[in-house]
Amino acid sequence: MDSGTLAYVLKRIGLAVLTVFVVITITFFVMHAVPGGPFLGEKAISQTALEALEAKYGMDKPLFSQYLTYLKDVVTDFDFGPSLKQRGRDVMDLILEGLRVSVRMGLIAAAVAVVAGVVLGAVAALRRNRFADKLIMVITTAFVSMPSFIMGTLLLLLFAVKWMLVPANGAMAGGRILPIITLALYPTAYITRLTRSSMLDVLGQDYIRTARAKGVSSGKIIFGHALKNALAPVITYIGPMIAYIVTGSLVVEKIFAVPGIGRAFVSSITDRDYPMIMGTTIVLSVLIVTMNLLSDILYKVVDPRIRLE
Repeated sequence: MDSGTLAYVLKRIGLAVLTVFVVITITFFVMHAVPGGPFLGEKAISQTALEALEAKYGMDKPLFSQYLTYLKDVVTDFDFGPSLKQRGRDVMDLILEGLRVSVRMGLIAAAVAVVAGVVLGAVAALRRNRFADKLIMVITTAFVSMPSFIMGTLLLLLFAVKWMLVPANGAMAGGRILPIITLALYPTAYITRLTRSSMLDVLGQDYIRTARAKGVSSGKIIFGHALKNALAPVITYIGPMIAYIVTGSLVVEKIFAVPGIGRAFVSSITDRDYPMIMGTTIVLSVLIVTMNLLSDILYKVVDPRIRLE
């Protein structure tokens, strides 16, 4: 790694740390600025019991003092504290349980999206302005335009409720097929359009015309030159895509009752579980900035001509 690339990576790491710090700060103060509290939903809770609960979890202290204490625990021990609703459980344990499900499901969806998107994009580029190209573009436009919660609900109604082909509950065996498909549809459509555009650009380059003039076979031109060089933009999208799929599972997991981090995050918001909200926000923020950083570095590895500044 040359000095310029090293300087860029260090700068990006610094910006990533600053981004996470800003996210923590904004989330903490906005969360506490919302009227109400995590214990107001308790049945017939007295003022004395409320004050005791706030003292137990350190919520009776000044807000800025709570912020500094929380920041210290996160930075030094990576400790998000105990859950206010799931008594006796630490937030980190709950997050890790959810991440095991969400990451596994997200990686499968990402793999499906990359393979299907590259294949469909290549077919569309090679059949430009023909029926296959137009059909693929119409379908991908629909998938890009349709929000995941609408697509997920539609798939649930058709395949789980009406036709009963798969379970509606994502915690059951076979119940994660629909959420994986839902998470993969948008990235598949985006990668398809990205691959098509990039491959059309590559197919118009001079070295492709030269290879054809020399009698190089079509298969070698497509797979050895065109597709290989057209994948660079796709590779840069993989990092943000994985982050998008995991964070985009917030609503999808709630729709299909998948016991992942997304479902836990949505439940923590409705329950006003402050430590759980903060913990999942931090973990997802770290995931997003890390994936973006890795995708930029990977772009440099794939195409050494790229200069990182």
